[in-house]
Amino acid sequence: MGGATDPKVSTRIEAEAASGGGLRGAGLWRVMLLAPFVALAVLELDQLTKLCVRESLTLGEALPQDFWLRMTYVVNPGIFLGIPASPLISVLLPSLMIGASLVLYWRLERTNDTLLNLGTGLFIGGSLGNLVDRIAYGHVTDFVELITSGGQVRTIFNVADLCAIAGILLLEVFLIRYIVRLIREKGLHYNPVAPHVARLLHKRRSGEQ
Repeated sequence: MGGATDPKVSTRIEAEAASGGGLRGAGLWRVMLLAPFVALAVLELDQLTKLCVRESLTLGEALPQDFWLRMTYVVNPGIFLGIPASPLISVLLPSLMIGASLVLYWRLERTNDTLLNLGTGLFIGGSLGNLVDRIAYGHVTDFVELITSGGQVRTIFNVADLCAIAGILLLEVFLIRYIVRLIREKGLHYNPVAPHVARLLHKRRSGEQ
């Protein structure tokens, strides 16, 4: 026959088990929200949908024919949403925007904010999806077409465009909330840009000396 278990020991074991499970769950949740994982998922989804369109439709083909939302296979040699641009600009501009979003994420990652992680992941994943197309094919595959009631094309885009737009919106909300929080903590006269400008001026003066 086994001896009786100390109630205090039993309570401690149960508490540790519950705490460990909670930590594991929280850790998994944080990992799933990290920007690199979101960006990779978006990139894979974007490339998969584009591959399906290229394999299923001929260039210019649309399905269904008479509907306000349809799938139409077109190529876009320009930049976002069909805006015309030279090959150099269509590669350089998205690359600069990706770099800027990475700097923003690196500076504010310590906040561990869900909006920052999701917004950065969506934007980078979408931007990379179109950038891969431009480098590999010289153009971007678009296929989601919205049409007005009069039969005029309103716009045509892809999954990468949608994710990039969603990422920008989430980052805007995060930045507004972040700045408002700083102002509340430091007072209405606090300028969130001033500390960064002061550091840059200090480094410049130190370098000149």
